[in-house]
Amino acid sequence: MRAAAMTGIGLPLEVVEVPDPEPAPGELVLRIDSCGICGSDLHLVDVFDVPGLVLGHEFCGEVAVVGADVDGWSVGDRATALSLATCGRCDACREGRIRQCETVQMIGIEVPGAYAEYVRVPAHDARRLPGSVTAELGALIEPLAVARHGVERGRVQPGDDVLVMGAGPVGLATAVWLASFGANAVGVSDPQAARLARATGVGADVLLDPNEGEVGQLFAERVGRRPDVVIECVGLPGLIEQAATAVGDAGRVSVVGVCMAEDTFVPYTSISKELDLNFALYYRAQDYLATIAAIDEGTFDPATLITGETSLTDLPDRFESLKRPNDDAKVLVKPHLDR
Repeated sequence: MRAAAMTGIGLPLEVVEVPDPEPAPGELVLRIDSCGICGSDLHLVDVFDVPGLVLGHEFCGEVAVVGADVDGWSVGDRATALSLATCGRCDACREGRIRQCETVQMIGIEVPGAYAEYVRVPAHDARRLPGSVTAELGALIEPLAVARHGVERGRVQPGDDVLVMGAGPVGLATAVWLASFGANAVGVSDPQAARLARATGVGADVLLDPNEGEVGQLFAERVGRRPDVVIECVGLPGLIEQAATAVGDAGRVSVVGVCMAEDTFVPYTSISKELDLNFALYYRAQDYLATIAAIDEGTFDPATLITGETSLTDLPDRFESLKRPNDDAKVLVKPHLDR
């Protein structure tokens, strides 16, 4: 099969021929229809030196091969799968805390991912897609589950005013969820005007440019008070302190953005307001199922998050373009588009 593999730190991906994956007992092989390009992948290639690694963890497709000892799945079934390959048996797995699985392996980082025509997954991690969930929406389930987990970690309650910092894919996905959690005013901040404008299509009431002032004050000028909850979806040094400054007294700050550099913040900012500060990583298995159900039931339509598609052949160039400032939200890889 064809796959787009890493070639070295900071170097473009390369489309190569690799062996078709063979399922071990208890596994499935999915024929990939769509796979989202994640911001973490864009950063990873500049710091992770694993030539030959196939990235891609936001995917869906149909079952191509059913491994031994697998019940309930047939060739042709439409499916997605958790981006974390789990054992399915430990306490963490049984409770849905899949990132804490004793043997977890990250698809697209520790095992081959879905920038490819096929991918191998544990059958117990696969999730069936209802007919109402298109392949394109199926590729959004993983980032939407990440966003949902961040909203829950922020304990968003009906009537809360919420500020989302960042209008990238994770920030926009977070804004998608807030109405269904009962949020009142929803603000989104981002210094890029085109990205910020996209937030109006996912439920944002207030658009804020951090270049114009402290975003908590800007929010208060528009809404009447500082936000009850700030969800930080950028992941750059200094953003935790900015979030703590922006939120109101006794507020909550949920950190979803993954900062890989050292950061500092002033504890007194949070102490003086008696803030709750928490961090979110990936999602729970329950978030994944809740996301599928929400799309199926029409709770929201996240299709506006999709801003482009690319074939596997064109992926290396498209991937490089996304590493530079751009107006895209979620670009999908369609591995069979040029077949």
